[in-house]
This record gives sequence, structure tokens and C-alpha cells, in this order.
Amino acid sequence: MSRTKLIPDPLVFARIRALMLLSGERAASFGAVSRATGLAAPTLVQRYGSQEGMVRAALLDGWDALDRAADEAEGASDLSVKGAQMLLKALSEESGDAAGLPLLVRHLDDPTLRLRAIGWRVRVEQALAVRLGGGAKGREAAALLFAAWQGQLLWQAVGDKAFKLKDAVKRLT
Repeated sequence: MSRTKLIPDPLVFARIRALMLLSGERAASFGAVSRATGLAAPTLVQRYGSQEGMVRAALLDGWDALDRAADEAEGASDLSVKGAQMLLKALSEESGDAAGLPLLVRHLDDPTLRLRAIGWRVRVEQALAVRLGGGAKGREAAALLFAAWQGQLLWQAVGDKAFKLKDAVKRLT
């Protein structure tokens, strides 16, 4: 019978992603994660096998967190043009899971992580399309809005806040 994990995997994974966001993938060594979580390095090796396995598990958990965030955002946003804006705003909150999205998309060379990324993008675009009227025009507007939103997230990291999603929604609808 296995022992109860005092520090659950999702908490370990969140700390790994935080380390990687601050200092890159190499910052997620067993020693650094041990210091960040209070778990002994041998415990981390036992749980995840290798540093690469630990990082990959943390990235997969990041996609799980984004799926949960999308569930909440979809449930909280109206089926309207304003709802499309609400959906992206909910997904964009700095303290939310989408804050780690730039980290997650850096690892698209892994086929499983790539499929998770594609699935999440398709899901968000479909949710936007429904709120933008559906049909071919709604799908096209959703793809453009998703791309604009992703660009905004990317460039926010360097302080560019001139672009407003509500303006893009107005232009596309």
C-alpha cells in the first residue's frame, strides 16, 4: 500500500511551472523543486523518474488546469458577442492558468503536448464561434480573435498594453 502524498502532485506541478516561468526549464532541477516544495529530491525521483519526466508531467498538468479554466469561463460567459469578450477576459486573468500559456506552448515538439495545445485552441475557438454567431463567419471571427488574444498575451510580457480585446471584438462583429 502506498503512502499518502503530503504534498499533492498538482501543487508540485504548479511550483515547477512557476520556477520555469521565472528562470527557464533548467531551473526545474530536482534540487530546485525540492527547495520549492519541501519534498526530498529522492522523493521527486521516485515520483517522476527523471527531470524530463517531472517537467513533462507538470506541463500536462498545466493543460489540465487550462481545460478547467476553460470550463469555468465557458460557464460564466453569455452566448453573445459580449460573452466572447467575457470568455477571453476570464481566461486572461493574470493570476489564472492562462498566465502559464506561453510556457506551455514552448513545448510543442512533444507530440502529446502538441495535441493538448491543438485541442485547447480548437475548444476555445469553438466557444468563441458560438458566441460570435456561429457559422462560417463566426468561426472565421473566432480564429482571428483567438490569434489576436494570443498575440496580446505574448506581448503583455514586455509591457505592451495598447491593444484592447473589446476593440478587436467590435471590429470582427
